[in-house]
Amino acid sequence: MVTADTPAGRRFAAFGPGSLAAFPPGTIFGERWIEIGADTLIGALVSMSAGMVPGQDLGPVPVLRIGDRCVIGRGSHIVAHQSLSIGDDVFTGPYVYITDQNHGYADPDLPIGRQMPRNAAVQIGSGSWLGAGAVVLPGSRIGRNVVVAAGSVVRGPVPDHCVVAGVPARVVRHYTPGDGWIPPLPDPALQPAWPVPPLPVSPLPAAAERLQGVAQSPDSPR
Repeated sequence: MVTADTPAGRRFAAFGPGSLAAFPPGTIFGERWIEIGADTLIGALVSMSAGMVPGQDLGPVPVLRIGDRCVIGRGSHIVAHQSLSIGDDVFTGPYVYITDQNHGYADPDLPIGRQMPRNAAVQIGSGSWLGAGAVVLPGSRIGRNVVVAAGSVVRGPVPDHCVVAGVPARVVRHYTPGDGWIPPLPDPALQPAWPVPPLPVSPLPAAAERLQGVAQSPDSPR
């Protein structure tokens, strides 16, 4: 476990009080360019990296910032190269992938893995929730208190106070002051209470019926 008081925690640009990274960790490098706020929980097997390789000099300021009171779900990957900022009180499900870099493919004759990657800053607004398996691509700017549905792929801007879903993610519900949520949130009081059907009673097999009859017979041996 990594905390602000452990040698591993002191390698970060900042590792806030009350924060911890669970054991076992994922791949972590470039800690000098990673800031983690206070009271944040990094789940087990979460990978966090700054730069292409360990030891790369990324300049004078951190490139990956995670705010206060966040929860990063198990097995997630956060990969920063230029600027990746996660606000306060952001929760993610497990196996979320967030990056500010993607492969270039401008040259149709050169293998994509050998072309220069492209960076674009990523920002995730405070109070947002990213469901399990969501992917946040370079250039994404997610607003405040946004729900990203599980398995969605986010690219580009997302406004405050909305729900996005799909590949690519699109707004499926939004909040307007005075009107509330559009479409309206389901009212639990109006949901049908589905009855639980009774389990079917299977007839006893013939052999079991015979045994039951013997057991109930007054002449059966005791």
